[in-house]
Amino acid sequence: MARRNRGHMNGERYLANTSPSKREVHDLDNEKTNCQIDAIISAGNDKPYTSLDTARRDGYDNCAYCIGGSNR
Repeated sequence: MARRNRGHMNGERYLANTSPSKREVHDLDNEKTNCQIDAIISAGNDKPYTSLDTARRDGYDNCAYCIGGSNR
């Protein structure tokens, strides 16, 4: 898969899913099919990040598929 330049994304490496039921961050350089990135963008739930640490500080959990170590 690849980084995106649509939705709110501008080629950033990390995409946070802002859906209240998800609140997880994805690594687009290690994207897996289960991440469903295109669906997140289509729903308007994408928030770009250039840093994983910043996304975590903002309260996003790791995606279990592309990052691992999810706290859920």
